[in-house]
Amino acid sequence: MPLRDHFHSPVNDRHAWDELHGTWPTFIVMALKAKLSPGYVAVPKIHLGTFIETPEFPEESSGSDHSGGIATATWTVPKPAVDVIGEPPDQDEYEVRVYDIERNRRLVAAVEIISPSNKDRLDSRRLFAGKCATLLYEGVSVAIVDLVTIRHANLYSELLEFVGQTDPSFGADTPTTYAAVCRWTQKKKPRRFQSWTNSMRIGDALPTLPLWLTDDLAVPLELESPYEQACALVNIR
Repeated sequence: MPLRDHFHSPVNDRHAWDELHGTWPTFIVMALKAKLSPGYVAVPKIHLGTFIETPEFPEESSGSDHSGGIATATWTVPKPAVDVIGEPPDQDEYEVRVYDIERNRRLVAAVEIISPSNKDRLDSRRLFAGKCATLLYEGVSVAIVDLVTIRHANLYSELLEFVGQTDPSFGADTPTTYAAVCRWTQKKKPRRFQSWTNSMRIGDALPTLPLWLTDDLAVPLELESPYEQACALVNIR
C-alpha cells in the first residue's frame, strides 16, 4: 500500500497526524520482536513536549543562624549572567528503542519518527541533531523516519552536518520525506561512519533498512507492514 500524506487533504480532513505517530511505534516493536535475537528487547517510547521548572534564586543571606548556634558564613547563589523569559524547544518524541538486556539493558538502536515540532525551528532541529549525534557517539544505531510534508528541512542532512559528514547520494535535491539509518562502527579499526538512505515519495511503498545491534549484527527494520497496520487501526485509508 502507498505512503499517504498525513498533513494535507484528504487524509488530514479526517485524521490528525499524531494518530499515526502515536500508533506506529508499537507496530514497529511487534515486527522487530519476531526478528530480534534472544537477549534483545524493543520498546516504544513516546514523549509529548517538554517542561522545565525555573528555580527561584534566593536573596542574599543575613548570616543569622536560626538553630541558636554560632552563625556561620553561607554561600549565596550569584545572579545569572542571562535571565530572560523563554520556552525551551517543544519537542515531541515518537521512538522505538532496542536494548541489549544481557549488557545491563544497554541501548543499541533507536528509531526516531519525526514530528512537525522536530522540524519547525532552527533550535528544534539543532536539538534533535545533537540528540542523535550523542546516540551515535555512544555506539547506538540511529534510524530517522520522516513523513512530515509541511516542513521542508531534512534532519538527516542536518545530523550529517552536525557530525561532519556528507551524503552525496541525495545531491542538491534533498527530499522532504525519507528514511535513513546511521551508525559508527565500534570495534573495527579504523572506525567508520556508515548510513543507508531511501527517499520516500507519497504513493510509494515504504522501505526496509538495516537496524544495527552490533558491528556485525543487523535486523531488518521493516516500515511498510507496521505502517499499514497502524493506518488500519485508526481507519486511515
